[in-house]
Amino acid sequence: MGNKVKKKISLNAFYANTPGQNWIGLWSVPGSRAHEYTSLSYWTDVARIAERGLFDSVFFADTNGVHDVYQGSPRAAIERAAMFPMNDPLLLIPTMAYVTKNLSFGVTSNLTYEPPYALARRFSTLDHLTDGRISWNVVTGFQDSAARAMGMEHQREHDERYDIADEYMEVVYKLWECSWEDDAVVVDRVNRVYARADRVHEVNHEGLHFKVRGVHMSEPSRQRTPVLFQAGGSQRGRAFASRHAECIFLSGLPKKQTAERVREIREGARMQGRDPAQIKFILMATIVTAPTESEARDKYAALQRHIDAEGMLALYSGLSGIDLSKEIERAADGRPVNNGITSLVEHLLKEDRSLDRLRDITNFSRQAGRECFIVGSPTQVADELESWMAEAEIDGFNLQRSGEPQHLVDVIDLVVPHLQDRGVYKTEYSAGSFRQKLFGEGDRIPSGHPASTFKYKPSAS
Repeated sequence: MGNKVKKKISLNAFYANTPGQNWIGLWSVPGSRAHEYTSLSYWTDVARIAERGLFDSVFFADTNGVHDVYQGSPRAAIERAAMFPMNDPLLLIPTMAYVTKNLSFGVTSNLTYEPPYALARRFSTLDHLTDGRISWNVVTGFQDSAARAMGMEHQREHDERYDIADEYMEVVYKLWECSWEDDAVVVDRVNRVYARADRVHEVNHEGLHFKVRGVHMSEPSRQRTPVLFQAGGSQRGRAFASRHAECIFLSGLPKKQTAERVREIREGARMQGRDPAQIKFILMATIVTAPTESEARDKYAALQRHIDAEGMLALYSGLSGIDLSKEIERAADGRPVNNGITSLVEHLLKEDRSLDRLRDITNFSRQAGRECFIVGSPTQVADELESWMAEAEIDGFNLQRSGEPQHLVDVIDLVVPHLQDRGVYKTEYSAGSFRQKLFGEGDRIPSGHPASTFKYKPSAS
């Protein structure tokens, strides 16, 4: 028997187009460039750094509203830069792709506030401009502030958002996979025919939530359907992920429980007729490293002094939908009254934490980092990453910002060489689209995925 091939670790840089993201206050660290988020050169530098480290992607989070749950006001979020201000991340990607060759990009886009016809064209355009290096993180929204800004009275109920999302996905699958046949584009200069009209088809969808009739405006891109990411941790979110997601972001659970969650979603995918191996699981992680453990601890202590307590409370109040400035309101069954991110609420309230205990999230610590929080020498960090891979049955990590962008440089220069020496990290990029790089089975969505059922099939005549 030959030696078993070791699974390669996927590393991704987790960003948002904002100065303050997961660790509120670290934009104030001397040397941090987070305040340069309005500069295009800052983002091209981030892209070049990530590609030098052979990262799979730069992944962008996004929100559509200000965090105004804490104390019933946006004041703290505005003053402390708690994911505010925030610019549109989609507009960054073409330029970041232009200065790189292999780095891929994930971008969060909320399906609640954009018609599927428009979103489908937007992602087809990005797939063209990146030559197939784009993915969509599918989200349904969680902020009442965003809903009000978009003209709604309040956010829809949690499970209803996913019910709508299921139909939304059907519409975009039809547009991406069914509207244009593979050989529709001919570019016939002699006869001045760019595309054959008989091979471009109108999508006619009439469902419970959407009515769409039209030809997809974009010709087929390399991937057609972008790589699909999803981060829903609730029971309904996991059901949605089992059906649609190709990559799933996880956070908030210890190793054993993470492995149980991975197996649950894989089994859900199998029951949907999908190959469970066609889903990858990426874990949120914060890494603080230096040449020695002592230096890493010193760096950690220095960073911790810049964490803004009020900003962290504003962030977690907004994400959870629970005002952490006061006692938690509970329903008759004891569950907290909220309409935010369900998995985050479960994390905050596990072991019946009191309000005082909840305020520990104001620290630069494992609790606010939601389990995968590593401080140590390069060898120690590499050991812990490998431990998570083996025990939690995951495929890689989404690295949160800390000491921006030096945190990426530290991981690339100090940790990546150790992982490469152990044979668990690539030494060069493979060719192809993002989907091909991830799964090695081509650019297009695989058979068994619900999108594949909408690939155009000529009718018998």
